[in-house]
Amino acid sequence: MSQVNIRTIRTKKDIVTFIKFAWNIYKDYPHWVPPLIFDKKKILDRDKNPFFKHAEMEMFLAERDGKLVGRIAAIKNDLHNKYHNDKVGFFGFFECIDDQEVANKLFDKAKEWLKSKGCNAMRGPANPSSNDEYAMLLDGFDDEPRLLMTYNPKYYLTLCDNYGFKKAKDLYAYKLENKKVISSDKLRRVAEIAQKRSGIKVYPINMKKYKDEVEKIKYIYNKAWAPNWGFVPFTEEEVDTLANDLKPLVEPSLLLFGEIDNKLIGFALVMLDYNQIFKSMNGKLFPFGFLKLLTQKKKITWSRILTLGIIPEFQKRGLDAVFYWEIVNRAAQNGIFLGEASWILEDNDMMNRGAQVMNGEIYKKYRLYEISI
Repeated sequence: MSQVNIRTIRTKKDIVTFIKFAWNIYKDYPHWVPPLIFDKKKILDRDKNPFFKHAEMEMFLAERDGKLVGRIAAIKNDLHNKYHNDKVGFFGFFECIDDQEVANKLFDKAKEWLKSKGCNAMRGPANPSSNDEYAMLLDGFDDEPRLLMTYNPKYYLTLCDNYGFKKAKDLYAYKLENKKVISSDKLRRVAEIAQKRSGIKVYPINMKKYKDEVEKIKYIYNKAWAPNWGFVPFTEEEVDTLANDLKPLVEPSLLLFGEIDNKLIGFALVMLDYNQIFKSMNGKLFPFGFLKLLTQKKKITWSRILTLGIIPEFQKRGLDAVFYWEIVNRAAQNGIFLGEASWILEDNDMMNRGAQVMNGEIYKKYRLYEISI
């Protein structure tokens, strides 16, 4: 068999090649949703993505007989290592033909680069961090991914297992159905009691004061998620960039804040599943993609609960139930009766209980892998 060669990406043309290689892998996978090419360019742009102000990344392509057969990125996230006091490196953006030799060469190259940067373990996939697309689909291959969730061939799991990766953590995605959620007597009861005891006020974002509202999100986010395994705080600039990217897609009635006695205590971000539109765009926003976003929005049938966070001193009071009750009813007013709560760490008991109280079912699982360097 011909030799597999790994080369480092050096040019903008190489980056486009890196991105578009995914189409080679998924041409026979009907549930794959092609990413927007311009969006992937922004994520991988070291000058434009504020992630790279605290991180380094090298990207590699695998070739055999002049034909592309795989890709990978090696990522050193200094903010993660500072926050967790460790030396973990990451791999991400992994795509590969069903060939163990190719996968091994890619993983070896990523490990080699990370070792040269002082890392003692490699974890992933992270594209490029836990604040982006994260982990590998483990179960649930017969359905399209919801917005900002990953999808991959099932054989990727075998490639990782055979290389020697071990499970670092599994993540869950819960399917929520309107009828099942509102039929939960426990959810209704807990929400009513928490509402009465706390006097919590839940209200939607004011898009006319978007910048001010984003400042409120910054205040809550890093407080609420800090205890979670693998958490990496957003920098100010990262939040601003993400907020600007998501602004055209935000459904105001589904981005909710919670206040008690005029004190901000939590927020929930629920997004319509624009993947249902992106799928038909085949990676291209121009020239007609914007029209599709405008004209086909009403055809969206799913939403995704991206984040629901309550600052620590107000947790374990049932306030999450108030948010959930608001979310499911507001989503129904938008004609959305299906939702996904994701992703949730397998050992995040509080969030898993919340999804179960809503009569949610785990319908997809994702895995983060890790290997010593």
